[in-house]
Amino acid sequence: PMCCFAKPVRVVSDTNIYSRLTGRGTQMLAYQMKYDSDELNAMILPIPIAKQAAEDSLRFISLKGYSEFFDHLELGFPALTPAGPGFGRGGVSDSKIKPDLVVHQVGDFVASFVPTMNDFVRLDQQFVIPKSSWDKIPAYADYGFAVFQLKSLRGKPHPMAFEFETRFKDQIFFPTVHIHDGEVHAREKYDHALYLQNDRFDPIVKKYLNSHVKDKKTGFVRSKKTAGEFMKVEKSAGLIDPKLLVHRTRLKGTLQNKDVFTAVTPARNRKLFGGFVLPSSLAGLIGCAGLGWTINRRNLIRKNSEAKSKNDLL
Repeated sequence: PMCCFAKPVRVVSDTNIYSRLTGRGTQMLAYQMKYDSDELNAMILPIPIAKQAAEDSLRFISLKGYSEFFDHLELGFPALTPAGPGFGRGGVSDSKIKPDLVVHQVGDFVASFVPTMNDFVRLDQQFVIPKSSWDKIPAYADYGFAVFQLKSLRGKPHPMAFEFETRFKDQIFFPTVHIHDGEVHAREKYDHALYLQNDRFDPIVKKYLNSHVKDKKTGFVRSKKTAGEFMKVEKSAGLIDPKLLVHRTRLKGTLQNKDVFTAVTPARNRKLFGGFVLPSSLAGLIGCAGLGWTINRRNLIRKNSEAKSKNDLL
């Protein structure tokens, strides 16, 4: 399995994503995975940034001091029965060309925020996925992109984290699309754990039963206690709300290649377009930024055209 890497990788596994809406028009997000690459690589996370994004529309957060962030999140779900170079382009300056993107040292990462698709020209091209690949995902045309240069060829780095101005005030976004060697496939192998905190989830869930029992109203497993009782909140750089529960679900196996959007009001989550949906009532998956919709739409148009042709011959 692979997420959005600038270069090919041998293996990616044990992916963990945490998301929380702040209530001030932003979403916080943390991401961690294991990987093995033959060459210096970069992780690229497309995000639904607010329209008219600028370089300060995203704030990077260092979790270098809290590499156990996701390990500690798991503590909230006990089993109750046995169970390299910088990003700047360099070259000749031109007053008509925007300057290179700002480079941030974020713990062990060198990171840059790419506000729009057109701003990738301001980034070192060895850490860029070709535009021809992004063109296969049309809804990403107005997304922003958080780019993290990976320090090593393999391993499990500390979580990447940032806060961004989101266009979706009532949905929580998880970046789960995979891109393989510049190709976007309809289905991919997943090994993901998704965590969220939301004050609208907490009042409606029932008591904690076990680490694998999902609440029927949310489709997530709720933590046994509030986050402040099992997380080192002071090391989380503001990502964790200590007064809220943590809610978790897993994506395992070969599934449709899509990002995950979760409505903050669980009753609004619906199964969209069939295919890859999370168990129970949780769905809200808007696929690979329109890839599934595009394929279905194309097939429908073709069938209608064939039917019309037959009628014209009669």
